[in-house]
Amino acid sequence: MREISPEDLRSCCASAAWVSAVARRGPYRDLAGLIDAGEAAIADLSWSDVEEALSAHPRIGERRAGDGKEAAWSRSEQSGTATAGQAVLDAIREGNAAYEERFGHVYLVCATGRSAEEMLVFLRERLAGDEESERKIVREELTAIVKLRLAKLWEGR
Repeated sequence: MREISPEDLRSCCASAAWVSAVARRGPYRDLAGLIDAGEAAIADLSWSDVEEALSAHPRIGERRAGDGKEAAWSRSEQSGTATAGQAVLDAIREGNAAYEERFGHVYLVCATGRSAEEMLVFLRERLAGDEESERKIVREELTAIVKLRLAKLWEGR
């Protein structure tokens, strides 16, 4: 059995409600149980709790500063933007601004394994959607990111 500290959980998801819910269900026998708890907690978050989680995520194409786990993970997750051309990065920057104006929060995408070009295509598709659909996608993307981070945390990376 393994206890996960609230500080470590916060590096996976910045929502205080999520951290509290996952911490309450511990200690954890295995990663699968931890991931199940994380997914259930995200599903139960209010939209304001999701927005709190989003506030910790940098814009796609911007590097997160800092020495903590979350900052290092974010830089690694967005590695697909490191080799992107300036035109793609400029288009992402413009898309980020349009998205934030339209939806009122940062464009969240699980960037792991995606190129900058793929993230740009997904951004443009999502800009065309409605708010209700977008909130569902944001929650799905947040869940994907949190699952990856919980695995890294469990494995000590």
